[in-house]
Amino acid sequence: MMHKKCSFFILNLTICVFLYTIGFTVEAIKLNSLRHLSSSNDEQNGDHRLEQIERDLATARYLIKKAAMSTENNSMLILNEMGVSSTTRIYRNPVSFFESYRQMEKRFKVYVYEEGEPPLVHRGPCKNIYTIEGRFIEQLEMLQPHAPGARTWDPHRAHAYFLPFSVADLVKYSYDKSSHDFTPLIDTFGDYVQVVMRKHPFWNRTAGADHFMLAAHDWGPYVSKGIPELYSNSIRALCNANTSEGFVPSKDVPIPRINLYDGSMPAQLTVSPLPSLKNRTFLAFFAGGRHGPIRPILFEHWKDRDLEYFPVYEYLPEGLDYYSFLLRSRFCLCPSGFEVSSPRIAEAIWAECVPVIISEGYVLPFSDVLQWNEFSISVSVADIPNLRDMLAALPEEEIERLREGVKAVKKHFVLNQPPKRFDVFNMILHSVWLRRLNLRLRLPSM
Repeated sequence: MMHKKCSFFILNLTICVFLYTIGFTVEAIKLNSLRHLSSSNDEQNGDHRLEQIERDLATARYLIKKAAMSTENNSMLILNEMGVSSTTRIYRNPVSFFESYRQMEKRFKVYVYEEGEPPLVHRGPCKNIYTIEGRFIEQLEMLQPHAPGARTWDPHRAHAYFLPFSVADLVKYSYDKSSHDFTPLIDTFGDYVQVVMRKHPFWNRTAGADHFMLAAHDWGPYVSKGIPELYSNSIRALCNANTSEGFVPSKDVPIPRINLYDGSMPAQLTVSPLPSLKNRTFLAFFAGGRHGPIRPILFEHWKDRDLEYFPVYEYLPEGLDYYSFLLRSRFCLCPSGFEVSSPRIAEAIWAECVPVIISEGYVLPFSDVLQWNEFSISVSVADIPNLRDMLAALPEEEIERLREGVKAVKKHFVLNQPPKRFDVFNMILHSVWLRRLNLRLRLPSM
């Protein structure tokens, strides 16, 4: 057995046109490659393939950076091509985003590990608050050999490697609620990663840095923390994207929480056109459980106080329709529950209602390319007592501008079957692509 050394670099804002808010330093980490190679020819072939992948990524980086320096006229053309008004400012840099997305479509290949069996691997929930977990696994695995798409069946061609493990189903089938013990969850997931490590050379050559997992369950961060290399090096696509719980925006991917009760978009939100601003008689709306530290404060100040103009319910009374309230509201309140993410953000966007995000430490989905202040409002917990007055003071033109941003961004938060360009499935893939672009492997000299 031969032991070699390689290194990877986290590039300092290689894709700075996206990662505006992330200030991390260049970091070089030496890794021991534990590849089990049968001959020097196999070793050279493996290194040659890696070199090809790195050249491919280097070309993509160059083209994206070149696009980032493009002119305002090109920006308007790109927005028109994407079907977005040229006046919208929802993107940090629309030209570089579009070029990056094009490069992803052209180049990005993901290998899905085939080890494991349902119910814990290769499937996940598709009809509840963890919908995004099951649907992402399903849609990536449904891609067929030789069909267009990101999936490759040749691991040597892959830029990234997906662990198709469902944390939600792991909790469902392996967690004893009476024990309050995470150990069986961590051990089961750890055993799966160990199988991948022993059977394939790809994890060991980068210590998992070009691998990714996806979890909609709140316990995704805790389960991953039990596997040190995955926690420190791998890309974790998480709904619970909380910086106070170890989420690293330069490495990890924040994904939206989506709740589809029957697997489909709510019918009330799919009609067109949805109510205009003048037909929305509620200033803002919320209905939900008393979960976490923020919602009790909201209820203390606003529960049942002004149901005709500013309806805030702990639970919506029987006979009232939740989605009709969204469609009649200008703003939709999205306070965090036990964890930072909430399906209400996506639901608000679907209803063309401006999300009002009340959270702490939450890294918002796709914030590497989207400017959330162009289609939402973020409010501190300290401002909850004045929330109604703050929203009521906003000029009509400002509310309409924010709603135009909501309409423009809606397609990025919709699940389609099969996936469509720029929808939530492909936006998650694009976020992983950005993190992979920001990782450069350097092979040792032969």
